[in-house]
Amino acid sequence: MGATGGISEMPQVTEGPGAADSEALATLHRVFGYEAFRGEQAEIIEHVVAGKDALVLMPTGGGKSLCYQIPALVRAGTGVVISPLIALMQDQVDALRALGVRAGFINSTQDFDERRLVEAEFQAGELDLLYLAPERLRLDTTLDLLSRGKISVFAIDEAHCVSQWGHDFRPDYLALSLLGERWPDVPRIALTATATRATHEEITQRLNLPTARHFVASFDRPNIQYRIVPKADPKKQLLAFLREEHTGDAGIVYCLSRNSVERTAEFLTANGIEAVPYHAGLDAGTRAAHQSRFLREDGLVVVATIAFGMGIDKPDVRFVAHLDLPKSIEGYYQETGRAGRDGLPATGWMAYGLNDVIQQRKLIQSGEGDEAFRRRSAAHLDAMLALCETARCRRGQLLAYFGQDPDAAGCGNCDTCLTPPETWDGTVAAQKVLSTVVRLQRERGQKFGAVQIVDILLGKRTGKVIQFDHDQLSVFGIGTDLTEIEWRGVIRQLLAQGLLAVEGEYGTLVLTETSGSVLRSDREVPLRKEPKKPAVARSRSTSGSGGGSKAKAVAAELPDELLPAFEALRAWRTEQAREQGVPPYIVFNDATLRGIVTLRPTSVRELGTVSGVGEKKLATYGEGVLAVLASLAAPAAAAPAVGDAADADWPEPDEEPEPDDWM
Repeated sequence: MGATGGISEMPQVTEGPGAADSEALATLHRVFGYEAFRGEQAEIIEHVVAGKDALVLMPTGGGKSLCYQIPALVRAGTGVVISPLIALMQDQVDALRALGVRAGFINSTQDFDERRLVEAEFQAGELDLLYLAPERLRLDTTLDLLSRGKISVFAIDEAHCVSQWGHDFRPDYLALSLLGERWPDVPRIALTATATRATHEEITQRLNLPTARHFVASFDRPNIQYRIVPKADPKKQLLAFLREEHTGDAGIVYCLSRNSVERTAEFLTANGIEAVPYHAGLDAGTRAAHQSRFLREDGLVVVATIAFGMGIDKPDVRFVAHLDLPKSIEGYYQETGRAGRDGLPATGWMAYGLNDVIQQRKLIQSGEGDEAFRRRSAAHLDAMLALCETARCRRGQLLAYFGQDPDAAGCGNCDTCLTPPETWDGTVAAQKVLSTVVRLQRERGQKFGAVQIVDILLGKRTGKVIQFDHDQLSVFGIGTDLTEIEWRGVIRQLLAQGLLAVEGEYGTLVLTETSGSVLRSDREVPLRKEPKKPAVARSRSTSGSGGGSKAKAVAAELPDELLPAFEALRAWRTEQAREQGVPPYIVFNDATLRGIVTLRPTSVRELGTVSGVGEKKLATYGEGVLAVLASLAAPAAAAPAVGDAADADWPEPDEEPEPDDWM
């Protein structure tokens, strides 16, 4: 998360104390095309420019990268960025060069001559930013090189990778404490987009940042709509979600296994949605090609394991979907955060069911690691299950997990706020399930999984039920008041609440220490009511918009008369990107195009006032953008009109508000 994001992480106005000094502000406007800083950016940048250490926790899309890019441009010397993302360094550097920033990288993908050129540029002071992978700092040659140049700042990106109990642990990060020892006068800024308080403390300790000032921004991503649906036929549910809401949009689908990744990608492709797989079992060339396509093409879907996504700086990812339960809230938050980096509407969607709970419990029990590791993993899973099963605002639950205060009234942009779930007293139903488990164990000395438990409760005389004489149990048929889907929901929620546990290779169900309190009626068991039929995703876009499917989410908020210009600029941007061999968002992202068509500039000076259009991009692309707009206005200009004919195809200025910098 959060690689070179200056081009996609858009600031909003910050007033009053803490504004950055004039040089930093001037750099922000000149290079990045933004008028003012966002949130705590100004204070962080001022702190680092003054030569002090900082630890920054900020969500993806929050503008982390500007917090080290601008100090690197303002302070004398070269900013050295430690990033674990070798495969993306070229795109990160391309994005900066498109802004007129002198950037380079050194990694194993380069040949000898390419590395020598970058090394020479660094030593000559001709680089503003130099990207290095953490493993390169284990090499004496790299340390010697850095000693021969002037360094303005060390930026340690993806700092959560230092956490040995985290989800993205990288052993090479443990050696980065040497930066402070070897270059004590160079400020260090460690950045991450996801960290609990424990991980926060671990970063501080392992990177040896005892005097660093800690900046913790809000983890809220209000443009992402969080939704979790009951899992029925997940691939078909995913297909319905994409067709109804995200036709033609770029997005990521996460699956737990490589086999599931392959099958899902094939299924989507067979049903008319262009999708490619990405997992560690593919050869490096295929992975690189699929990642490159995702960055450079509009509307491609990547189906992946969690091996994909960290550092993906693609601002127009409109959805992130999970077909399997993530192992932790940190992982879920990080993965969903790859959607909507441009601040425009995006969706975090998940299909979740009983088998997810059983599978994750089994993985913890059978996985590597000592008992302490298993306890931590179980705690992470418990928090994730609580998020899935909550009847309250999901965004509020996420914020509370990261130690932040949610809005008591709810967010209004998650499924539980938009369609509050019904709850019911499930104590009796829970007692029926637990009693069935007790009868099997005590009367028969047997343990079975959820399927057999449900069949017994429903009074089904299946082959397995008859084989083991389970139709003779006193609990046989006592659960006909609920459907099979509802009983599976009861068992899933009992597992989530720790009132049932999973045991062994086959996922059999057993009681826990807290089960007895339910059986004795000492504890009530509130449950979410299962929908009779899993809902099909509802489209948030307006019908008949006429803007084409590729820009659905972005175009939804544009008036119809602006859509032709928006699509024309997207087509022009694609051609420019193809000629230069870079992703389209490096030219301009969708939010900037939206600002352009809303403002309808007729001069280079006017175009330069659009958020995201800095000096370099204005010089490179300004005339091209104006030519596209002029070509659309030309037919109207040729027709008789009263007033300014050039405005004939545009709405009056008061018909559409000026775009704010967040969008």
